[in-house]
Amino acid sequence: MILELVDLRIQPGQQTEFDAAVQRGLEQVIGKAKGYQSHVINKCIETPERYVLQIYWATLENHTVDFRGSPAFLEWRAIVGPFFASPPVVEHFNILAKSA
Repeated sequence: MILELVDLRIQPGQQTEFDAAVQRGLEQVIGKAKGYQSHVINKCIETPERYVLQIYWATLENHTVDFRGSPAFLEWRAIVGPFFASPPVVEHFNILAKSA
């Protein structure tokens, strides 16, 4: 299993609309992608325009090749992209340990 960690900064004052859009995109687009396992979206308390998205994939390629190379990626970006204040920072991690 691979963790995709995405640091998102959205435009000020757009939190309510982004909250709905990101949840819709996760459910309707990413949730149906090959290798998708689960996700968590976190809202920052101190910086209201910052979100951290965690997506668990079966393999790195499920994200970097299968999803990013598919029309679904363009659909995802059409849903959430208009809210971005800057490009998201995306990194991938191997899971060292995980609770049940």
